[in-house]
Amino acid sequence: MIEQDLDELEERSIYIMREAKEKFGNIAALWSMGKDSTTMLAIARKAFLGKVPFPVIHIDNGIDFPESYKFRDDLVKKWKLNLIVAKSEIKPEISGFSCCGANKTEALKKVMAKYKFKALIVSIRRDEHAIRAKERYMSVRDRNFKWNYRNQPPELWDDYSSKIEEGGHVRVHPLLDWNEIDIWRYIKKEHIPVNPLYFSRNGYRYRSLGCTHCTVPIKSDAKTVDDIINELKTTNIEERSGREQDKEKAYIMQRLRALGYM
Repeated sequence: MIEQDLDELEERSIYIMREAKEKFGNIAALWSMGKDSTTMLAIARKAFLGKVPFPVIHIDNGIDFPESYKFRDDLVKKWKLNLIVAKSEIKPEISGFSCCGANKTEALKKVMAKYKFKALIVSIRRDEHAIRAKERYMSVRDRNFKWNYRNQPPELWDDYSSKIEEGGHVRVHPLLDWNEIDIWRYIKKEHIPVNPLYFSRNGYRYRSLGCTHCTVPIKSDAKTVDDIINELKTTNIEERSGREQDKEKAYIMQRLRALGYM
């Protein structure tokens, strides 16, 4: 797994977040309590003088891991985060994953409409999934959250606000160029708190976190950040192999993301 220059990655991420805050003003960030979104918030604190100057949204289906809820509540207090919890339902939907599929998108639509956010900062990375590799640093969504992945403008840092239709918003992706090992190296460098589920217990750990219904652990003896970094240098296992949604055919994931899935 290729290791990139952390200072260069951090500088680009800070620039993207500052640009988004300047351009759109009323913005928020999605936070799953996972390693990527927590790293994103840590970078935001660097970008904005030690605080996250926008709300963070947790889409809660009520069945996240107990460790995740505790980690969320502890970090909210420690970092003084403005947390918005949006409740999602568990019911049949198009992907077959009623816990973490389109139902979470519906919950997000409601909170976006309530607070009238113009942009949403999301911690996706291009290397996670082939469909996410089609994203840009800033991707426009329409009022129905639809994303036209076939017709995206060049990434020229122009005035995106003029392209947002009434009720639409922009997805901002400051970690798009990062990969998994970069995240863990940065966590080590900056001493960023992480969800304890990432570390091995009884020979298993979670490499990617969803909820209790659609996430399974992998075999691993990695009990520290250094252990995880060393493991990633040799593993052939896909990062999201424990996420049931990502085992679906690509066109299902593409359809979900086009409809606003995170």
